[in-house]
Formats: sequence, structure tokens, C-alpha cells
Amino acid sequence: MGHCSASAFIQLVSLIILSGILSLETIKLGFCNDDNSVGCTDIERKALLMLKQGLTDPSDRLSSWVGEDCCKWSGVGCNNITGRVNMLDLRNRYSDGLNGYRSIEHAFGGEINPSLLVLKDLVYLDLSMNYFGGVQLPSFIGSLEKLKYLNLSGASFGGIIPHNIGNLSRLLYLDLGNNYGHPIETDLQWLATLSSLKYLNLEGVNLAKTTSYWLPTVNMLPSLVELHLPSCGLSILPFTLPSINFTSLLVLDLSMNVFNSPLPPWLFNLTELEMLDLTYNSMTGELPDSLGYLKSLRYLKLSVNSFQGSMPKSIGNLTSLEEFNLGWNQMSGIIPESLWELSSLVSLHIFGNTWEGAITEAHFAKLGGLRDVSIGNDSPNISLVFNISSDWIPPFKLRSLYIRSCQLGPKFPTWLRNQTELTNLVLRNSRISDTTPDWFWQLVLQLDVLDIAYNQLSGRVPNSVRFSYDSLVDLSSNRYEGPLPLWSSNITVLYLSDNLFSGPIPHNIGQVMPHLTHLDISRNSLSGSIPLSFGNLSQLTTMVISNNHLSGEIPHFWNNIPFLVAIDMSSNSLSGKIPRTLGSLTSLKYLIVSSNNLSGEVPSLKNCSDMRILDLGDNKFSGPIPASIGESMPSLKILCLRNNSFTRSIPLQLCGLSTLHILDLSHNNLSGNIPHCIDNLSGLKYEVKDIGIEVYGYQGRLGVVSKGRVLVYDSILYLVYSIDLSDNNLSGEIPVGITSLLKLGTLNLSMNHLTGNIPTNIGNLRSIETLDLSVNKLSGSIPQSMVSLTLLNHLNLSYNNLFGKIPTGNQFQTFVDPSIYEGNAGLSGCPLPIGCQENEETPKVPSGDGGEDDDDSKLEKLQFVISMVIGFCAGFWGVFGTLAIKKSWRYAYFQFLDKVKYGILDFVSAIGTYLHKGS
Repeated sequence: MGHCSASAFIQLVSLIILSGILSLETIKLGFCNDDNSVGCTDIERKALLMLKQGLTDPSDRLSSWVGEDCCKWSGVGCNNITGRVNMLDLRNRYSDGLNGYRSIEHAFGGEINPSLLVLKDLVYLDLSMNYFGGVQLPSFIGSLEKLKYLNLSGASFGGIIPHNIGNLSRLLYLDLGNNYGHPIETDLQWLATLSSLKYLNLEGVNLAKTTSYWLPTVNMLPSLVELHLPSCGLSILPFTLPSINFTSLLVLDLSMNVFNSPLPPWLFNLTELEMLDLTYNSMTGELPDSLGYLKSLRYLKLSVNSFQGSMPKSIGNLTSLEEFNLGWNQMSGIIPESLWELSSLVSLHIFGNTWEGAITEAHFAKLGGLRDVSIGNDSPNISLVFNISSDWIPPFKLRSLYIRSCQLGPKFPTWLRNQTELTNLVLRNSRISDTTPDWFWQLVLQLDVLDIAYNQLSGRVPNSVRFSYDSLVDLSSNRYEGPLPLWSSNITVLYLSDNLFSGPIPHNIGQVMPHLTHLDISRNSLSGSIPLSFGNLSQLTTMVISNNHLSGEIPHFWNNIPFLVAIDMSSNSLSGKIPRTLGSLTSLKYLIVSSNNLSGEVPSLKNCSDMRILDLGDNKFSGPIPASIGESMPSLKILCLRNNSFTRSIPLQLCGLSTLHILDLSHNNLSGNIPHCIDNLSGLKYEVKDIGIEVYGYQGRLGVVSKGRVLVYDSILYLVYSIDLSDNNLSGEIPVGITSLLKLGTLNLSMNHLTGNIPTNIGNLRSIETLDLSVNKLSGSIPQSMVSLTLLNHLNLSYNNLFGKIPTGNQFQTFVDPSIYEGNAGLSGCPLPIGCQENEETPKVPSGDGGEDDDDSKLEKLQFVISMVIGFCAGFWGVFGTLAIKKSWRYAYFQFLDKVKYGILDFVSAIGTYLHKGS
């Protein structure tokens, strides 16, 4: 039993309350026919017509409001004896308030005419689930003093709840909640006078001003049966309460607030509670044994909090419990045996915690009514084992089974064979290393969700499998082989990445599966070209086909797929140009086509104004970097154009990318200066937001040169702050403004023609971990401020014109490799041999009086040097000839060869000097 059962329970309680209201009045609804009843009065009929006149009625729901007897009008109820209107039910019946659905095209709007005040016997007023556009909740409603039932929920009123609502002292039922984003607030001062209230719902009403006294106010309502205060901005859940008046409470919903305290002791005195909902808060501490006092609980919802510790054994006292949701907390330990004694359990959700130990078939022996189970967590680590025999027949018929990061394998769980009522099945990262049995593919016929990713499942997937409408299928990270399966048109989300599928993508995939919204077939061995039928996938938002062997040109079908958010075609063998039609995708956030053979100039992408990641690296693109990237992509966070043939200068417009936190233009033919406006990249100064998993099932993935090597980031890509402009033809000085980029973790400006000094305040870059300024023409001394770079762990200043003493202290004490300073003749100090020790004596050179022996010695040394040079050159060009063929190898070893070259020249120069002095 899940949300539907809980909703049915709330409806039942509300119906009991409502029946109490109706039992006190004799009411005839307008859609009932009673010839013996008294007709409505003329003054009330006119008042209702005035109300109708003020309302907008797009679907003509009030078409029956004609004729003399208003008691026969739809939604109008009258007292059978007096004929006076006492009930007005104008709820939008085309909506479902419990699930948040509202049909605007059938909703009343406009204004509520004060003519309602004429209906002095009105006890029941329901305007819920209509749409009044955020207008102020009418204050005159507080003058309808006989009201016992008032429901304005979901009607999109706004403003401040009028204080004269407190005049409705006869109210039993009050629902002002869920106004669909239209702000409404109150101070609750009117609530204390509603002493007869049984039902109160203020969902979404801003109660932030009441956070210190809301509970004492509510506690003054002794008749309260249901209290719903979700999403009210409450931050304090008082730990103590001197006395408890609302002991009749059956339902308590305080979900989606910002409580960050332990469960208060007074809560366990509400022994009549049947539903407790504290989900989506930040509740802390351990669950106490006193939780077992709430023996009447049927629904216990504590998910998405920060509870810690183990599950209390007293949970076994809750013998009426039907739904237990403890998901997404920080709990751990062994699940107590008492939990498995709760024979009334229908729904068990304890996912998102770190449970330990083993679960056997004996644990489920008394849970014959179980329908929904979720257990495990998102961690790759496994601490909970299902130790179940292969011939076990479960006592239950599950509707939903969600097991993640628990050990079910190595064998495929055969007990699933009799679970013929499943609609959702998740066995993710369950250490199953078996061939998928044929009977399983028959079992999944009615599934809405199938997720068996991150196992070692093998075999071939049959094309005959059919799924329910709007299905999600995830078989990624297994060992499935053979051709890519082509399934029914009902699938909307399909993940088949990281398997052994081979052969071409089916040419008719777009016709057979036209409803796909998310497709990921990356990391397989697929070959051939991109099928033109992709153009039929008009609902597609995510297309990930990277890391395959696809070839040919990128087709021109992009105008047919207008909702695409993410495209990843990287690491294939695609050639040709980027189609201009791709630039028409206004929804595009991720475009990743790196590591292909694409060429030509980059087409205009100015319509892609919501771009977040643009990765064109490791291709053959040429021409200038389009200035439109900086002009039309204000939300761009990652720009990677590395290893292409881009020319000219870096566009100044890139400085306008205020959210950028990774900029990689390395290994191109860019010239000119580094833009002095680089300090405008405020995304490298402050924490970057909104870069996590923005597209369902897809997140950016990028290789970043850091710490001297390429590191691949995906889920933590938003934590990387990097600028790499290395291996270009950039000149001029390093802009001083670059030192204001305080979040910068990697700065690589190596292999350029930069001149001038290293900025003296480079020590401001306190987050820097990798700094490479090598192979430039920088001069001056190493700034003393660099000693402040305490996170620095990779430094390269080699082959410049730096001079002076190498700074000491902090991280510089750990840089013991002299190669990071070599090629700077004027530098001294550790770890270089020159000036490393304060009292170091200069080694004496022989006087040269050795006669013939000295000449022979010099000749031998010269021959040795010449042979070394010749040998090195032969080996060098042997390797270089190979590297000249392979572009990626050439770039990878370019810097290394430069270092070797300069090293040899220095060595030969030193030998020459030595021989000269000795002669």
C-alpha cells in the first residue's frame, strides 16, 4: 500500500468529518430531484446568479443555473424544510487534489461576488481546485458565520488569510492549502477561536512568522482529528509542550518543512495517531524506543531526513502498521527481527540507509500481504545480503520491488518467477553474474520499470519483449551481447550503455520506438552510421551514443527533434561538419561531440541560448572560435575546444560567460594575448550552482588535465574549476586579473610565448592545485606569495627565463623534483644544486697540467659526448617518425620531447664549457 492507500485513508477520515456536518443539516443537492421539497427563495436565486455573473466558466459548468428553483441547480443544496440554500459545492471535479492534478480548462475563475452573504444559512462551501489567479482570498467569507465546511484548496488564492476567518466558530472542516505556487501567508492569530475544528489543512501557506508559536496555537484545538501543515516554511518543532490538548489527533502531516531537531517526546503521547508524516525535513538524532508507544499507527512516514543509528526494536509494537517509509536517511546496523513480525505490512520502504547482515526467506514468512518493497542504497558498496534458497516460493505477490546495492547473486533469483503481478522491478548493482533466464523475459511483459543495471548479466536480449505504456528500461553495465534489441513502442526511457552489443543501430529504431524520450546506448561496440530514423523520435530529450564505432557524417534531422536537451556523440569516428540545423535546438543544454574526426568551422549555435556544456575537443575543427559562444550562451559552465586547429585570438566575448568554471582551449593555434577581461569569469570566483544532474539519467562527463595527467570527471564535474590554454601561440603578459579567480583549481598556460613576470599576487589563488607555466618566456623571480598556495601539489615552471632564489616554506618544501625548475639558468636554491646549501663550496676545476694524459682524457670525453648525441638523435627520430603519423600521440609527448631537447642542449653546453676550461 503506497500513496493511494494513504490518500484513501485521508478521504475516509474526511468523509467521517463531513458526515458529521451533514447529519446536522437537512440538505438537498441540486442534482437530486424531490418534488415535495420547498423551492429556493427569490433573493437567494438572484444572489447565485450574481455569483455566476462574476465567474468565468470556460466549460459551461453552470449551464443548469436557469429556471426559478435554484435548489435544482448543479452544485446547490437546500434545506428540505425551509428551502434555504445551505450548501454550495463548486469544486472542479475534473481535478485530483490528492495527486496535484488540476484541469484549468474546466476551472472557474474571475471573482467571488459578495452576494454570497445573502446565503445566511450556508453551512457548506467548496470552491476547491479552481483557478482564481492569485487574487486575495475574499475577506467577506469570514461573515458566513454558520459555515461548518470551507474548502478553498487548490483554487490559487493569494495574499494574506483574513483574520475574520476566526469568526467562523462553527467550522469543523477548513482547507486553505495547495494554492499552486501563488504565495499566501498568515500569522495564525485567528485560529484559536475555531475550537470545534476537526480538520485543518494549510499546505503551502507561509507560516514562517509563526514558527515560534504555531504549535501552542494548534494545541488549543481539542477536537482536531487531522492536521496538515506541509510545505509551510516551519523551522522549529518544539521539543517540549507543557500539556497536550489535541489528543484526538489521527493524522499529523508536517512534511516538507525545515525542522532539524530530534523527534520531540510529546509526539509519543499522541497514542491515537494512525498516520504520522514527517518526510522531507532535516530531522536528526536516533529513533527512540518510545516510537513503539504509537500502537495505533497504520502509516509511518519518516523518509528524507537525517535520522541516524539503528532501527529500534520497539518497531515491532506497531502491529497495525501497513506502510513504513524510512527511506533516504543515514541509518545503519542490522534490521531488527521485530520488523519482520509486522504481519499487516503492505508497503516497506527502507531504501537509502546502510543496513547490514543477511535476510533469509524466514524473514518474510509472516508478510503475506506485502506489495511494495524498497531496500538498499545508492552506494556501490554492499553490506546487506539476501541469502535465499533457489526453491523458495514467497508468500506474497509484489507489485513493486526495488533492491539496489544488496547482494542477490551470483545466481539469478529464481524466486521472482512466481511474482506475476510486478509492475516495477529494480535489481540494480546486486552482484548477479548469471545468464538471464528465458522465463524472465516473459515475466517483464507488464512492467512499467525494469532496472537490472550494474550486474554481470549475460546472454542475448530477445526482440520479442513487450512492455507496458510509458516504460523505463535500464540494462546498462552488464555483459549483454548480440545486436541492439528493438522493442515495443511503449518504451520512453531506454538505457543500454556499457554492454557488448554490436552491429549497426537498427535502421528503423525511430519507427518502432517513436515515444522515446531518453536513449543511452553508449559504451558498446556499435558500428555503422547514425540512422536517419532518429528523426522520427520527436519526443527525444536525451541522446547518448558515445564510445562506439559509429562512422559517417552527422545527419540533418535535428529540426524534427525540437526538445533535445542533451546530445553526446563523443568517442566515435564521425566525420564531416556539424550540421547547421543542430544550431536550431533552443532547448539544448549539453552538446558533446569530442574525440571524433569532425572538421570545418563551427556553425552558429546562437539559438542554443541555454547551453551548459559545449565540448568539441579532439577533432579537426578550424577557423576562429565563434564569438557568439560568449554572446548567446549566458549559462555556459563548461567550454572545451581542446586539440583542434582553431586560429586567431581568443574572443573577448568569452569573458561574458559569468557562470563558466571549466575553460579548455589547449592544443590549438590560437595567437594574441590572453584577454585582460578574464577576471569577469565570476563562475571561477564563486561556487557554481545548477550543474548537477540536470537531465534525467544523464550527466556531463569530461576529461580535464589536472595534476599532470588527464582525469575524467562526471558526477563531481561541477566541483572542477579549471583554465587550460596550453600549447598555443599566445603572447604578451599573464593578466593580473587571473589572480582574482579564487576558485581556480587548475591553471595551465604552458607551451606558449608568454612574457613578463609571474603576477606578484598569484598567491591569491588559494584553491589552486595544479599550476603549469612551463615552456614560455616568463622572466623575473618566483613571487614569494606562492608560498601561500598550500593546496598546490603539481607545479611546473621549467623552461622560462626566471631568476633569483626559489621560495621556501609550506608546499615548496615538498617540491623536490628539480625538473620543475630546469631551463631557468638564473634560478637557485633547493631542489636545484646551485645555492641549495648556504655554505656550499664551488667545486674546483683541474688546472690542466696533466700533459698528454689530459689530452687523451679530453678526447675520450669528447668522443663519449658525440656518441651519446648521435645515439640519442637516432632513437629520437625513430620515435618521432612514428609520432608524426599519430596526432594524439604527438600532442601527448610534445612537452616531454621539448624537455629532453633542452636537457641535451644544456648537457652539451656544460661539457663544452668544462672542456674549454680544462684546455
